[in-house]
Amino acid sequence: MTDKKPSFAIIGAGIGGLTLAACLKRVGIDAPIYEQAAAFGRVGAGLQFSPNAMKVMRGIGLEGKMREIGYDPEIFRSRQWDTAEVTNQFRKKGVCDEKYGAPYLMFHRADVHATLFAAIPDTVIHYGKKLVGLDQGAKGVTLSFADGSRVTVDAVIGADGVHSVVREALLGPDNPRYTGRVGFRATFPTALLNGAEIDENSKWWGPDRHIVHYFTNPRRDEVYFVTATPDPDFKIESWSMEGDLKELRAAYEGFHPQIQRLLAACPAVHKWALVQHDPLSHWTDGRVALLGDACHTMPPWMAQGAASSIEDAAVLSRCLDDVPLDGIETAFKRYEATRKDRTTKIQTVSVSNTFQRESGTDPDWVYGYDAWTTPLASV
Repeated sequence: MTDKKPSFAIIGAGIGGLTLAACLKRVGIDAPIYEQAAAFGRVGAGLQFSPNAMKVMRGIGLEGKMREIGYDPEIFRSRQWDTAEVTNQFRKKGVCDEKYGAPYLMFHRADVHATLFAAIPDTVIHYGKKLVGLDQGAKGVTLSFADGSRVTVDAVIGADGVHSVVREALLGPDNPRYTGRVGFRATFPTALLNGAEIDENSKWWGPDRHIVHYFTNPRRDEVYFVTATPDPDFKIESWSMEGDLKELRAAYEGFHPQIQRLLAACPAVHKWALVQHDPLSHWTDGRVALLGDACHTMPPWMAQGAASSIEDAAVLSRCLDDVPLDGIETAFKRYEATRKDRTTKIQTVSVSNTFQRESGTDPDWVYGYDAWTTPLASV
């Protein structure tokens, strides 16, 4: 045994990386984050925090702020694409608090990002640090960045997303499978609807495509939508690529008038390829571990991608609480063993794209989870 306090580094300052930094701070670990972007801007999309994610926010002291900036819808509806027939409905406001112990809130991703960023010291994030190499040796893990700088720490957590450099270093090159569908997404002022009524939170199910929409703040002055649209030949995975509004509107021609009004009001749209991974054989190797999309990429059809990474962060922080240098490898294995069955199930159900479509869906296993109290696996 050794009394040395281990040093950690987090790769990626997305929702998972920032939540992990806040969770580690909670147990006395100050982990720097290395982020490839030069700065943060108001970019991104809508984001849903179901009760399982909100419980983690409570544990890091952010529940109040999240309730302040998030939209708390009365009800979610699944609707038939053309007739608007309700095939399932799920009451949220108040009900989730009572049943699951936390609310179900909707946000703009940038507002969540800013809230998490404010919860950690300014000096934690190092910008412009694009990871290009990782070498794990007897003296630690050395990180090499595109700007020529190098850092050596005792352990590394890769929260660097779908195209994770850390995952490639652990498992070799990987090409996620294209689902055959693209996502069109947009966030725009509600005023552009010119008074047209839309549901506060619905998913419209077509035979081979769907569209989800909701408000992103308590003022209801901003609306977000995202689609899953067949496009077998599209392979560009850029999150920021501009989409063609004519193409989008043509793809949803025949959908209910509510959707026609929503798409007609949209001033601009982004388009990206929806991809998936099979569950990985392992998430950890020695003193290197993966978190979030880096280890369990899933399509956004269950709204659990961010929530899963947030759960990861809480569980990993528990596993690392007061762990000595020579206990890190075991702690990482405990984290993986605690999380893997759940994330594999969520990946599988998400890919099937049936969750909450019909009445009788049981969401309890998803929303009732508490990352702070779930038993840690024995390894």
